[in-house]
Amino acid sequence: MELLKASDLVKRFGNTNAVNRINFYIEEGRCVSLLGPNGAGKTTTLKMLSGLLAPTSGSIDFKGEKARDLRPFIGYLPQYPAFYNWMSGKEFLVFAGQLAKLNRKEAEKRSEELLERVGLTNAKKRKIGGYSGGMKQRLGLAQALIHRPKLLILDEPVSALDPLGRREVLDMMREIKEETTILFSTHVLHDAEEISDDILIMHNGEIVISGSLGNVMEKYRQPILQIEFESQAADWLKSIASYSFISEVNTQGNKASIVLTDMVNGKQTLLKDIVDKKIPVRKFEISQTTLEDLFMKVVKA
Repeated sequence: MELLKASDLVKRFGNTNAVNRINFYIEEGRCVSLLGPNGAGKTTTLKMLSGLLAPTSGSIDFKGEKARDLRPFIGYLPQYPAFYNWMSGKEFLVFAGQLAKLNRKEAEKRSEELLERVGLTNAKKRKIGGYSGGMKQRLGLAQALIHRPKLLILDEPVSALDPLGRREVLDMMREIKEETTILFSTHVLHDAEEISDDILIMHNGEIVISGSLGNVMEKYRQPILQIEFESQAADWLKSIASYSFISEVNTQGNKASIVLTDMVNGKQTLLKDIVDKKIPVRKFEISQTTLEDLFMKVVKA
């Protein structure tokens, strides 16, 4: 079932179109990742969807209704959440709950539930100023969930965390998506592949690719040969560029990523050529294009 639909959404700052007539929808019960380079328009889009920024034009429909204020339905965690450091974790959640129009008793009960869920029960009486970055991000997640939103919007939820904090937040997102629709932006493409059902890729204020992760990867998937040489092999790589089964050659130091249109013929021909010319290699591996490969191709286009 369609939960949210954006139609011809535009946000203009002066003469600059930060978001340029984008159209997409989010289905209920899905986890959607919004990808794109810096300046692509991701944060601006999330702020419009969360009701923090008015669109220049276009519409946002929530469950088929053009609601003037979507905030009762949406939980939002910005990239850099702000807290009152003199408050305890529980005081902050109760405060956030009352702002979301829960009564005091409801806010207290919901705060206790969420503190346990995000692993902060033992720290609920501590001042937020003494929380680590990972603890603050988990508290931010609890705040965004305090009013049981239909859609949870997260802007770069793991970008400022160390590996342990990142894993904790990802694990919680994996649990949350079982009961709440999630839309999150990220630069960490591995995270998007790990937990997303659908993806949206933005570039220059426009959505250039959208769909289920599986369908998008199947549509754009190409076979790749990953070769690592013992030393640079620029001359050999230049000599094979004209083969009809090679569509792209990318090099980095003594490593080459060769995109093929015909894996069987390409593998056999290139391997034979390497052996015949006695080119020393450390690795000769068959793989397929990843989400990162697709992302880089879109960004460079």
